Amino acid sequence: MNSKHESVFALIDCNSFYASCERVFRPDLLRTPIVVLSNNDGCVVARSADAKPYVKMGEPYFKIKHILKRHGIQAFSSNYALYGDLSQRVMTVIESLVPDSETYSIDEKFALLTGVPGDLELLGRKIRAEVHQKTGITVGVGIAHTKTLSKLANYASKRWQTQTGGVVDIRDSIRRDKLLKAVDVGEVWGIGRKLKAHLEGMKILTAWDLSIADPWMIRKTFSVVVEKTARELAGTSCLDLEEPDVPKQEICCGRGFGKRVTELVGLKEAVATYMMRAAEKLRVQRSLCKRVRVSIRTGMFNPDEAKYAKGVMCELPYPTDDIRLLTKAAMAALDAAFRTGYAYSKAEVMLTDLCQRGEYTADLFALSQPAEAERVMDVFEAINRKWGRGTVHTGSVPITADWGMRRELMSQSYTTRLDQLLEVQ
Repeated sequence: MNSKHESVFALIDCNSFYASCERVFRPDLLRTPIVVLSNNDGCVVARSADAKPYVKMGEPYFKIKHILKRHGIQAFSSNYALYGDLSQRVMTVIESLVPDSETYSIDEKFALLTGVPGDLELLGRKIRAEVHQKTGITVGVGIAHTKTLSKLANYASKRWQTQTGGVVDIRDSIRRDKLLKAVDVGEVWGIGRKLKAHLEGMKILTAWDLSIADPWMIRKTFSVVVEKTARELAGTSCLDLEEPDVPKQEICCGRGFGKRVTELVGLKEAVATYMMRAAEKLRVQRSLCKRVRVSIRTGMFNPDEAKYAKGVMCELPYPTDDIRLLTKAAMAALDAAFRTGYAYSKAEVMLTDLCQRGEYTADLFALSQPAEAERVMDVFEAINRKWGRGTVHTGSVPITADWGMRRELMSQSYTTRLDQLLEVQ
């Protein structure tokens, strides 16, 4: 039974999330090592546990193709639609089983279990079982009196998964101290490579050493953030669940092209596509935009390639979230930025000077977004929410584009595209 006055946190973290997503609909890959590549199939950004001994994080794909082939490792392009959808499903299951939670990343969620009656280790096993049953994703669960310790407990649940069954509860001080003494200080949440080197120079080699260090000395030498980490390792809760994110003041969307673009029409298609995505984010946080900036650039590292980069800001007639007006402004900015004779490698759209509805004071005679535009956007959004992103879009957005991100090894979007659903014969 938990004390009503002592905080209890759990960290639920998906195991090798991107690789696990690829295996959910491909059981034939259950025992095949997997790596997932970054945008344009550039470098390794995720590895399954059985691929880690052979491939380092960040390795360029073109350099390790022979290594992957030698060890039978399957490479995949990043399938963001699949990963995002499965992440949402995992988080929904967790939220149904805990009183309060905070999504920390696409594959991690903190849960507040303070005052929850019963055996919390059993609750952790229930969370683990239900997430796996309903999504096919395996998670580790770490339970402790602070967020930092729950993160460490989660690390233990994965490192010693066979012995722990994927759930580790270190609320007991004896178990906590035993784990702290067994874990390198570099494995502590927030302790990066440079900070680890400085701590080791002070003979702080393990998580235990950091937990018993003088907090004021740690604060003076490093920062209040590291001091809080040390206090949390000692069992003093300094970090609460964070409130939902406040609306962003800028929204940016842009990616490198899979191939160089030389014509204005191709750039317009790309900018219109990125504006669609930026406008989605704008409406999710219920904001309005006053200015649009469009930037384009060539590759900057090829000595034989002519270089050019330009960004243009466009003022809107009134704060808006109308995709039609935003796209029109972006096209005008692109026209001003474009120069012929260059091979462009990237375009970017930025929505700036954002405000919430009712937060800005307009001039008495200033224009404001018409009610008709609000209704159009509500219908636009409802259709795309029901039938999938991109069902309705501006005319400038292409159905297919040869400038798109290079993803030659991408799996199917099993859960987000009707034409890619699995078929059972």
